Amino acid sequence: MQLNSDEIQKILPHRYPFLLVDKIIECEPGKSATGIKCVSANEMQFLGHFPQKHVMPGVLIIEALAQTGAVALLSEEENKGKIALFGGIKNAKFKRQVVPGDVLELHCEISARKGPIGIGKAEALVDGKTAVICELTFAIDKES
Repeated sequence: MQLNSDEIQKILPHRYPFLLVDKIIECEPGKSATGIKCVSANEMQFLGHFPQKHVMPGVLIIEALAQTGAVALLSEEENKGKIALFGGIKNAKFKRQVVPGDVLELHCEISARKGPIGIGKAEALVDGKTAVICELTFAIDKES
């Protein structure tokens, strides 16, 4: 399954300036998703990070990975209309800087699930090279 930005907004509650996935190129509901984020100098974070040398904040790359994983979880019929919250971030490693003009390829594979909790192995790549790897824990909000 592929999703454009309009379709992503039907799944995720995030909106500008915090929707950090431009499209989903592959999604297996409940199992994995691959997304694309085109990094642009016009984004708000570059006003202050850093004005003299634009570098995408690592926490926003991790957020983009989490949004990609959330698409996989929230695409399941029983989770439609719900919100996936962060439960944790483990073993985050930043391997290279991400700058305007880069295209982030975002992968998140759900590796374990127990009730509303899921764990995902995530990786962001630029030009086929790892920029960030981490393990994410998701909690699906029962009240959303």
